[in-house]
Amino acid sequence: MTEGTRTATVHGAVADGFEAVREAFAVFVAGERADYQGQLSAYAHGRRVVDLWAGPEAEAESGGDTLHGVFSSTKGAAHLVVALLVQDGVLALDREVAHYWPEFAAEGKGAVTLRELISHRAGLIGVDAGFTVEELADDRAIAQRLAAQRPFWRPGQAFGYHALVIGALTGEVVRRATGRTLQEVYEERVRAPYGLDLFLGLPAEHEPRFRTVLPMTPTPAQQAELDAMPRGPHTLTSIAFNDQVPGQGELTDFPNSRAVRAKGQASAGGVGSARGLAGMYAATFSEVDGRPPLLKPDTLAEVGQIHSLGFDLVTRAPRAFGLGFQATAENLYPFLGAGAFGHSGASGSQAFADPRSGLAYGYTRRRMAFPGGAAPENAELVRAVHAAALAS
Repeated sequence: MTEGTRTATVHGAVADGFEAVREAFAVFVAGERADYQGQLSAYAHGRRVVDLWAGPEAEAESGGDTLHGVFSSTKGAAHLVVALLVQDGVLALDREVAHYWPEFAAEGKGAVTLRELISHRAGLIGVDAGFTVEELADDRAIAQRLAAQRPFWRPGQAFGYHALVIGALTGEVVRRATGRTLQEVYEERVRAPYGLDLFLGLPAEHEPRFRTVLPMTPTPAQQAELDAMPRGPHTLTSIAFNDQVPGQGELTDFPNSRAVRAKGQASAGGVGSARGLAGMYAATFSEVDGRPPLLKPDTLAEVGQIHSLGFDLVTRAPRAFGLGFQATAENLYPFLGAGAFGHSGASGSQAFADPRSGLAYGYTRRRMAFPGGAAPENAELVRAVHAAALAS
């Protein structure tokens, strides 16, 4: 490598036929800042075909098994737990949430179904007075506050991204129905059997593998764009992102808190690698390491079916959700197959399953990407991986 031609070194391997993916990753890494650290992993029909990472040559700690804060990509693990329990018959999508959680019926929420709740249609995006930092780390505390909250729109009549609370809401349903936390079910049914580096509750022994999330470094033009975004203290957007609470700190710092990592807050507190994200989504529909798919065809169809489509009242933009999961093709990558489902995260992470092409994808990065959500480079990386998967 010649000095100045690349700011970070690409490591890892790709399967035959996926060489273009490594080239696309290298082109992106070459244009990034010197402290870039990121990972890309993909499976095709249950076989890992892409395993790449990059970081400064001087920093040996950057590796394929490094753990990053994945922010809202955490929601994919939480929604998978709900899908498994629906598949088992433990939960029923069209049963009222109050059937499992009687206190939820307060303030006119008695008719809200689990399907409406997980599809971001319940209008329960936050609480009027906001959450403390300590409460946001604790799904049980969030759920207790939300049970008494009046919805911000008539449930079922519109939808809006429940950014920081959806995992706590559905997690309380899981706890009431099973006697176990969502995090415990995920560990037992998903993470441990597959050995996934995607944790909802990071054990202390894995702490040395975690790398602190680095803040976004926008250009002056990007900063001006951020400053111009309308977010008053009492808007739906500010309530959903808890912005009405002074002194709560920056979003960047959320997974940097040991309390958040330890408790595995199910909306945004997950910690993992690209391998872990891609491996989880591969396991939803493919045989992986001799294990049958986690989801049956009918459940896969339900998960990927569009449940909320149109103008999102929180993000103030057109969006599409399946059964909790983001509808990945409709939101970002229209060349993916119908029914592709997944979730991105504020740091730039992206992960999804595309059962029709046999593709599962995971991407993480350490430094927050502009403007938040799936980092822009995913567009080219996803296209390269998808093309190679179809050709294979």
